[in-house]
Amino acid sequence: MPEPRNYQTEAIVIKKTRLGEADSILTLYTPYLGKIQGFARSLRKPKSKLAGHLELLTHSQVSLARGRNLDTITGSQTINSFIPLKNDLWLTSYALYIVELVNQFTADQIENYSLFRLLLETLEQLCRANNKELVLRYFELHLLHSAGYRPQLRECVACHRALEPTTNAFSPSAGGLLCPNCSPSQFAYPLSVNAQKVLRLLQSSDYTSTSKLKIDMELAHELEKVMSGYLKYLLEKEVKSAAWLETLREQRLQFNRTTLP
Repeated sequence: MPEPRNYQTEAIVIKKTRLGEADSILTLYTPYLGKIQGFARSLRKPKSKLAGHLELLTHSQVSLARGRNLDTITGSQTINSFIPLKNDLWLTSYALYIVELVNQFTADQIENYSLFRLLLETLEQLCRANNKELVLRYFELHLLHSAGYRPQLRECVACHRALEPTTNAFSPSAGGLLCPNCSPSQFAYPLSVNAQKVLRLLQSSDYTSTSKLKIDMELAHELEKVMSGYLKYLLEKEVKSAAWLETLREQRLQFNRTTLP
């Protein structure tokens, strides 16, 4: 039996690409269809009725008509527009980083309901969580698990012995932690005991449990450095929005230096 020409799906808009003077191609992440593309005619015209429902970082119910090469978006209704994410530059940068990772680590039309729920929950957490950096680290670890790159954090990936509570090292090429005896043979990031504990907790817990964590700036930077290195190794390139985040951090530091007495 042929598929019906028209269908509907929940979707989160994770990318928008301009096409011609007013059209757009949207990349949508859906609960049961995975990542799909949709053609939105005249979306960038001022009088477009769909524009407000198909903004980047918006959760919507989308209607589409199947096409030969690309499905056409025929209607949309907003479920959650995540206004806080769009009214704050920092939150916007965090959210764009998250959806870029989803786009990079997923293939088209591969259903992954758990990843859709992770993406949706992470956008919701960014709107209300106090420690946004921990939200990013939680998302990265669970995205990697979903994509088949779950890092080994409890035993040495070389000798397979249980790790001692000491400074161990994370090897991107090996996909996990190395004990002090094995780490000299590979490029790896040294990780403090506290950093290892936080990564293990984030990997094995839900957002409710991890929301109570408190970490200082030094530990936050240590976690960001190791996760950034692992993602860069897997993707074989820089994450564009991560570079923007780093630029914002540097600008904030410069501003603080010039304004402090």
